[in-house]
Amino acid sequence: MNVLMVCLGNICRSPLAEAILKNKVNSKYTFVDSAGTAGYHVGNAPDPRSIKVANDHGIDISTQRCRKFSVSDFDSFDVIYAMDKSNYGNIIGLARNKVDAEKVKLLLNEINLMNEEVPDPYHDSDDGFENVFIMIDKACSLIAARLENR
Repeated sequence: MNVLMVCLGNICRSPLAEAILKNKVNSKYTFVDSAGTAGYHVGNAPDPRSIKVANDHGIDISTQRCRKFSVSDFDSFDVIYAMDKSNYGNIIGLARNKVDAEKVKLLLNEINLMNEEVPDPYHDSDDGFENVFIMIDKACSLIAARLENR
């Protein structure tokens, strides 16, 4: 199973989601990556606040580098998780057909927060990055459990 986590810039939410899910699944059977729908951070490391909150939870994301989502990702990934409705819409807009579109899901739908969004940590409280980590961690736990049981 190949899983892609997508947010806008690939510097805060999707790198966390990539690392959290990687930490929970057997990499022999599951490949996890992340990307951004916008291309303005390509090649950059994740935001230092994302790196810090990941480190606080025993996960290192400092070596990740941002990349832009591309249409070829539909061929490479079995499921594509969008962090929010804007990213979801951007990804669906690039889908070439129904098969591509069916691969795209909102991440928090996994924890029955239907049509809810992982908030942008830059616009949340002082604990925004920690709150985002907790939400993503909960969704990734359920995703990992499902992947292990298939």
